[in-house]
Amino acid sequence: MPSGKILVADDELHMTYILSFKLERAGYSVITAGDGQEAFALACAHHPDLVITDFQMPTLSGLDMALKLRKNPATAHIPLLMLTARGHRIGADELAMTNIRRLLGKPFSIRELLTTVEQILAKGPAHPDAAAPALNITRP
Repeated sequence: MPSGKILVADDELHMTYILSFKLERAGYSVITAGDGQEAFALACAHHPDLVITDFQMPTLSGLDMALKLRKNPATAHIPLLMLTARGHRIGADELAMTNIRRLLGKPFSIRELLTTVEQILAKGPAHPDAAAPALNITRP
């Protein structure tokens, strides 16, 4: 059974609830946040194995949070999975400054999410000094 600590950040309460429920049933420990600033603080305090974040959030966007996590030596190794609505693009230059390992377009299936989480965690922590990872963008 999978294991690991995952931080889920989304400003839509139903999305946070569904993701945390499914991840916990799959064997993960889950921490949740309702915005990017709260997610950043929780990541600094709990050092999760993975952060799943929405792109659009109040206070601090998912991308801005990813940039802050990468700049902080205590969290620079944490990989991210970013959930995006259709039409949102993140430039290669911005991605190179983050540890975003995958972009997953909404809507997505829970099976697809769990498979992606397993793949990211299997690769282990990111290395802050390494070049940007190869990025697979999954769009419906």
